[in-house]
Amino acid sequence: MNDNANLYAALRAAFPADLDATAIETADGAGAPLYYTWRDLDRGSAMIANLLGALELPEGARVAVQTDKSVEALMLYLGVLRAGFVYLPLNTAYQAGEIEYFVGNAEPSVVVCSGRSFGWVGKLCFKAGVRHVFTLNDDRSGSLLERAAMHADAQVPARRRADDLAAILYTSGTTGRSKGAMLSHGNLLSNARVLHEAWGWRGDDVLIHALPIFHVHGLFVASHGALLAGAKMIWFGRFDPRAVIAQLPRATVFMGVPTLYVRMLAESALTREACARMRLFVAGSAPLLAETFAAWRERTGHTILERYGMSETIMLTSNPYRPEDARRAGSVGLPLPGVQLRIRDDKGVPLRSGEIGGIEVKGPNVFKGYWRMPEKTAEEFSADLFFKTGDVGKVDADGYVTIVGRSKDLIISGGYNVYPAEIESLINDMPGVAESAVVGVPHPDFGEAVVAVIVPKPGAALDADAIVAALKASIANFKVPKAAFVVPELPRNTMGKVQKNLLRTQHERLFAG
Repeated sequence: MNDNANLYAALRAAFPADLDATAIETADGAGAPLYYTWRDLDRGSAMIANLLGALELPEGARVAVQTDKSVEALMLYLGVLRAGFVYLPLNTAYQAGEIEYFVGNAEPSVVVCSGRSFGWVGKLCFKAGVRHVFTLNDDRSGSLLERAAMHADAQVPARRRADDLAAILYTSGTTGRSKGAMLSHGNLLSNARVLHEAWGWRGDDVLIHALPIFHVHGLFVASHGALLAGAKMIWFGRFDPRAVIAQLPRATVFMGVPTLYVRMLAESALTREACARMRLFVAGSAPLLAETFAAWRERTGHTILERYGMSETIMLTSNPYRPEDARRAGSVGLPLPGVQLRIRDDKGVPLRSGEIGGIEVKGPNVFKGYWRMPEKTAEEFSADLFFKTGDVGKVDADGYVTIVGRSKDLIISGGYNVYPAEIESLINDMPGVAESAVVGVPHPDFGEAVVAVIVPKPGAALDADAIVAALKASIANFKVPKAAFVVPELPRNTMGKVQKNLLRTQHERLFAG
């Protein structure tokens, strides 16, 4: 009996019998496509694992990675898993101050960065006492691969228990310092297996992988899904809407953030014919507008499946895979098998169907806690060990979950609770509006004032005052924005989430004095 709970061992067991079949085909870059077989993934990750093993790293050593997306970067992730160390992916947009914090907080034994960043990253790491800094570029060059090539291409995955640490994901840190969510081999594998069943993964699937791999969506949901199914991936280092649409006739599954769907809808090549072979489009990481949901269905004949998860839990809910018409716009679906989800108020009182409150969850996918933050960890779990997600939402009579917003985004104006999503939904339905963001800013009389920031559709001329006037006719006065602004675009992070903290900072002195 093989009781090794190492995640790589489970993924490797799912590889197809024909190891010389194509596992990953690259679809962008200047040259011809590259083809990686399942044997290549196994051999490449083995050499990297053997390199790491030869470094005599301490038990539980962290390997921090900030590189451009490449198949070799995926092999690095698999190599860290099979060597039994802890993978720490870092957003490629992070700058020196942020990297310095992560290195100081996580104390990695190994850091891998792109060659162009080695000068400043290496200097910062060596100063912090990191012994090993390697480079890895998206053209298959770098010191990591040079050193790994000297090692054997076979390796037995290190023995790990299900609750042993596999990865640390730092949250975006929009309020205060980022927190490192600790995910175990068991967390990752249990969620991958649940999604395998829930979304009907098959060995003959072909996934278009166009997401970053420093984040839950691209690294865990997409990559694990294909690997656990033994399914081929068509690999994009960067998202290009026209190039992705050109590959749809060869694919069956696509995962993207809402922004990617909006960009593809702007292309005339997106047709029902282009999507005829596709069986599943998944959206997540940011709210999907009902307009985008409807436009995609009208154009392609497919209904986007929206789901909900976070760094601390991987995936929590999903709209149904079948029947397709059970997928609901504006809802993130039903709790996944094994996930318990409840809604409670800020005093811990359970709420009834349709009532808005804090979302709390429990399940085998929920993380072990925050790295070196025991007090913060304890604060974020209830007495009966439900994780307080920080998201605000409701569950309807059918069990469908709707996210209303983040608890930190809640606006309290004149003593009344204002949920930004409610107002954003009304604004987004108005003629000429592409999207909006509603935030609360300091106000001398009300404590907080509601402010709306609105993006027009191409060619539309919006009148902010007219939008406010229209809202006054449909919602309570305390919810109506005290000010509204029309802007070309909203600030977003690399996963497409609107950075409301930047909007709050921008307008924080609007009502001062």
